Amino acid sequence: KYVTCTRGAFLDVVVDLRKDSPTYGTWDSVLIDDVDRRAVYLPVGLGHAILSLEDHSTVMYLCSLEYTPGADRDIHPLDPDLAIDWPTRGRDGTPLTYQLSDKDAAAPAFKDWA
Repeated sequence: KYVTCTRGAFLDVVVDLRKDSPTYGTWDSVLIDDVDRRAVYLPVGLGHAILSLEDHSTVMYLCSLEYTPGADRDIHPLDPDLAIDWPTRGRDGTPLTYQLSDKDAAAPAFKDWA
């Protein structure tokens, strides 16, 4: 999966979900926005979550396979075991309010997923 931002700004958090990896369960993040035009490449075995940092942001995906909702495996993005350091302010400095999708809110904890 290749992820980029065509408008606005996102924080893309990548989690290593490969059980045989020495970095299993750890995360890293990258700012993708319409200024620096970064992109993220996610090989098989890495999961990710995105957080919009400003209104009307638009993310674009290029996937190697057709999207199949039943193949998704979700982990709760605010799981304390993952200890993701989510930002509290947007790119312009305004406070962020998290609004999880129903799907994300219902996702299992990392320990239950694993």
